[in-house]
Amino acid sequence: MASQAPASDPAGKTAASPAPAPPVSGGGDGRVGGRLRVLVEALGDMAGLFAASTPGRAIFAVVGVKTLIAVFGGAATGWLRAIDTVGTVALVAALGYLLARMLTLLLQRFLWRVRRKLVLSYVLIGFVPILAFGACFLVSGALLLSTVSSSLVQRSFADAVEDAKELADKTSIDLRGRVDSADLGAVLARRLREFEERYPDASIGVSSGKETGRVGAAGPWRHDSGDPGFPAWLGDGRDAAGLVLTRGGAGWTVVARGARRFEAEGQSYAVVADLPIAGNVTRRMQASRGVTLTDFEVATMADGSAIPAGAASDAVRVLFGTPARSAAPTLDPPVRAYVDLLDWSTGGQGRGAVWFRVHPVEFYRQFAEGGDVMASTFLAVLMVIGVMFLTIEAVALVMGFVLAKSITGAVHALFTGTERVREGDLTHRIRVDTEDQLGELAKSFNAMTGSIADLLTQAEEKRRLEEELRIARDIQMSLLPDGPASVPGLAVTAACRPAREVGGDYYDFIRLDEHRLGVLVADVSGKGTSAAFYMAELKGVVLSLSRFHQSPRQLLIEVNRILSASLDSRTFITMTYAIVDLAARRLAYARAGHTPLIHVPAAPAGTPTPRVLVPDGMVVGLQIDGAAERFAELLEESTFPVEAGDVVALFTDGVTEAMNEASDFFGEERLSRTLAEQNHLPPHELKQRVLGDVEAFAGGAEQHDDMTIVLLRVGDPPALPPPASRL
Repeated sequence: MASQAPASDPAGKTAASPAPAPPVSGGGDGRVGGRLRVLVEALGDMAGLFAASTPGRAIFAVVGVKTLIAVFGGAATGWLRAIDTVGTVALVAALGYLLARMLTLLLQRFLWRVRRKLVLSYVLIGFVPILAFGACFLVSGALLLSTVSSSLVQRSFADAVEDAKELADKTSIDLRGRVDSADLGAVLARRLREFEERYPDASIGVSSGKETGRVGAAGPWRHDSGDPGFPAWLGDGRDAAGLVLTRGGAGWTVVARGARRFEAEGQSYAVVADLPIAGNVTRRMQASRGVTLTDFEVATMADGSAIPAGAASDAVRVLFGTPARSAAPTLDPPVRAYVDLLDWSTGGQGRGAVWFRVHPVEFYRQFAEGGDVMASTFLAVLMVIGVMFLTIEAVALVMGFVLAKSITGAVHALFTGTERVREGDLTHRIRVDTEDQLGELAKSFNAMTGSIADLLTQAEEKRRLEEELRIARDIQMSLLPDGPASVPGLAVTAACRPAREVGGDYYDFIRLDEHRLGVLVADVSGKGTSAAFYMAELKGVVLSLSRFHQSPRQLLIEVNRILSASLDSRTFITMTYAIVDLAARRLAYARAGHTPLIHVPAAPAGTPTPRVLVPDGMVVGLQIDGAAERFAELLEESTFPVEAGDVVALFTDGVTEAMNEASDFFGEERLSRTLAEQNHLPPHELKQRVLGDVEAFAGGAEQHDDMTIVLLRVGDPPALPPPASRL
C-alpha cells in the first residue's frame, strides 16, 4: 500500500488529490497527539494548497493590484476602477474555491476512519433532527406564548377601559336629575369608592358645556396636570372610552378613560373617569397574567404622528415602574402588544405598543394552579413524553457508538488480517466475537487464509512432485536407447509417448552379435516414479540375462524369477522379447502377457496380409502361490522366418486401446491395416503415419495410457564372412 496502514478503523479513501495519509491513533495521550498531528498535517496541506494552486496565486496577485489601486485611489481612472471591481469578483471566487478545497481536505483528514464517519452520521441523523425539533418546538412555543400573553395583556387594558366607562356611566346616571354643587362632591366620592380598591389612583370629574373648567371633581388627579374639560366632539348622549396618554408631575401615564355626556336642568355636562394604569393596577395585572409590564410606546396617533397633541417634541415613553427593555437581558423574552389610543382633543384613534416580559413558568401556573385537572395532566404527560424521548435518544446514541465500535472493530480486524496475509503470515486468525454477518465474514476470512495455506502447501508439494517426476522422466529417457539400432540388413525405428510426465512403457535394443538383435518392449503397471525405477531394474536384469540366454523364453522365465521378489504386490510387467537373426533369416520371440506382435510380410505386388501373432504367456511379477511354475508352463516361444521387405511391429496397449470421444478403441485391426497399406514407406515415415492415425482417431479425447511402438523392416541379407573367420 502507498499509505501508512492505520491502527484502527481502516476504510477506503476518496479520490481527491493530494490523498491524505491515514492518521495513526493510539491510546490516551497518543490519541490526542495523533489528532493534533492530523490537524497540523491538514493545516499544512491547506497552506500548501493556498500557496501552490492557481487560485491561491491569483489571490496574491489580486490583493497586490487592489493594494496599488487603494494607494493611488485618488488618481484612479475609470478603467482602474473597473479592474478593481473585476479583481474583487475574482478574489471572492478564488476564496470560495479554496475554502471548498480546504474543507474537502480537512474532511478527508478527519473522516478517514470509518468510525468517525459513522459517529458523524449518527450525529447528523440523531442530534440534528433533535435540534431542529427543539428549535421548532421553542419557536412554536414562543409564538404561542407571545400570542396568548399579548391577547391577555390587551384584555387587561380593555377591562380597565370598561371599568372607566362603567364608572362614568353610573356617575352620569346619578347626576342626570340635577347637578347640585353641594351634593356633587359626595356623589362623586361615593361612586369613586366603588373602584378605589382596584384603582387607588382613580379620579373623576364633571365639566359643564357652558362654563370653563370643572364643576366638581374627586380623586387625586396626579396623572394629569390639566383639566380634561368638555371635549367638543362628545355629542349629546354620547359616551367615549379608551386608553389616553396624560402627562402629570411624574411624567407620562397610560390612563383608562371613560366619558359620558348627559343633560341636567337644561344644561350639558360631561363625566370623565380616569383609571391610571400604574402602581397596584400593573402589579395586579402582572400577578393575574404572569407578565411584567415594562414600558409603553406610541406607535401612531389619529393625525398620523407618533406624538399626541400637546406633547410638543418630547418622546412619549411610559414606564410602569419595572426595568425597561433596554436593561440587562433576562431569560424572560420581551413581547409587544398593540392597543388602541384615544386622542382626547380630537376623538381620533391611534396605536400604542405595550412592552412586557413573559414569565413562562408563572404564566403557565396561572392556568395549572387554578384547579384545571386537564392542564396538570397535560403537563405531566408532556414531561413523561419528554423524558422518554430523551431516554430513547440517549440509548440510541449509546447503541450507535457501540455498533460503530463493533463494526469498525471488525473492519479493523479484517484490515489487519489482510495486511498480515499480504506480508506472508498465513497463520493469523481473526477472533470471532459475534454471530452476525461480520462474524461470518471473519469466519470466512479465517477459512480463506487456511485454504490459502493449504493451497500453498499443496503447491509446494506439487512442485516437489513435479521435480521428482522431472528427475524420473530424465531417468526414464536415459533408459531408452539414444537412437535406432544399427544392424546391417535391418532398419529399426521406435517411439515412446508417455501419457504423463513419467510413463510405464519401456523398449530397448540389445546387440547380441553382428547378425542378431534383441528387441524388448515392456509395460510396467502404474505410472510415475515407481514405474521408472522398475523400468531401470528391468533394464539391468534383461541386459545381464541376455548375455547368457539365447532363448527369449528362458530369458523371460529368469526375469520373472528375479523381479517377482522385488516388485510390490500391486505391480506387474507385461513384455515381449524378440531376437532377430538376420543370418538365419528368422525371428524368435516370447510374450509375457503383452500385446500381440504384428508381422507384415513383403508383397511385391498388391497389399500384403498382416498376421497378428499371440503366443501364450503370463505377466511378469505376480506374487501368488505357484506363480513361477505357472509362468513357465504358460510361456510359449514362437519362431517365424523373415524375408527382405518384411515389417514387424511391437507395441504397447496404449496404441491399440487409444479411445476417441465415442469411447471406441483404435484396435489391432486398424493398426494392422495401416501397417499393411503403408508397408512401402520407410520405417521412420511408417511410424509417423501410425502415430498420426492414432491421434486423428482419438481427436480431442484425453490420452490415458502410454504409447510405445517399435518397427523392424528386414532388408537384404548381409554379406557373410569367410568360414575361416567364423572359426
